[in-house]
Amino acid sequence: MDATRIESTALQVVERMLHEGFATGNQDIVDELCSPDLIEHQFGLSGSGLEAIAKVKRGIADVHRAMPDLVFRVADWAEHDDIVWVRAEAAATNTGPFLGPATGRPVSFTVIDVARVRDGRIVEHWGVPDRFEILVRLGRVPQAAE
Repeated sequence: MDATRIESTALQVVERMLHEGFATGNQDIVDELCSPDLIEHQFGLSGSGLEAIAKVKRGIADVHRAMPDLVFRVADWAEHDDIVWVRAEAAATNTGPFLGPATGRPVSFTVIDVARVRDGRIVEHWGVPDRFEILVRLGRVPQAAE
């Protein structure tokens, strides 16, 4: 991590959610890094307050159960005021149910996260995992010829 990234508290918070939450299955990180008044916009997790917190925790559990060896690499990021944009590349092996039964296939995909961070906590979040890419890599959707 370069010096510029170290100074970005918002980026550090989002990276911790990826690395310490979704990659490890640690749901407790949500209570530490998300505001109790969280507004979540991600499809399938949307809600606010305690409902959003519960959905994010369930999302972490579901993703980790499906891909326990999941790793993320932040490829790009930008920050303005209290909002950070992150493009992360993810890689894992699908060993549990995810958008269908486990396939045992390796899967890689892109995630775009936009988070409003105040006082070291996520107060609003938009997440866009490339579900189409996941479906193709899992063999659930045929890949079009290039």
